[in-house]
Amino acid sequence: MSHLAERFDAAMFEIYRRAKIEAGYPATLFLRMLTERGGIETARYLINSSAPSDGYTSLYERGRLDLTVEAMILNHVEWHTLFSSDEIGKARSRLRQYGYSIEQN
Repeated sequence: MSHLAERFDAAMFEIYRRAKIEAGYPATLFLRMLTERGGIETARYLINSSAPSDGYTSLYERGRLDLTVEAMILNHVEWHTLFSSDEIGKARSRLRQYGYSIEQN
């Protein structure tokens, strides 16, 4: 696994932790996916799903789309090389559909 992929995995576990602490959302399915598939494959699965996940919806209802996989990827240009332009576009489209403003770091 590349250093970038390892850092991405760590960032994915961090949004899990933050969702649990800051938004009161215990994303147990997300944690299981991370453990079984790793961060990149989990992100690809969620981004390429035809509908937002239950976790995405729960975070939207809590006003915390900033803690979604889509926002994490789009807000940090360093992760863009891990995903196709189509996947980046899907993430951007989903966030815009839910009124989230993207701020890249």
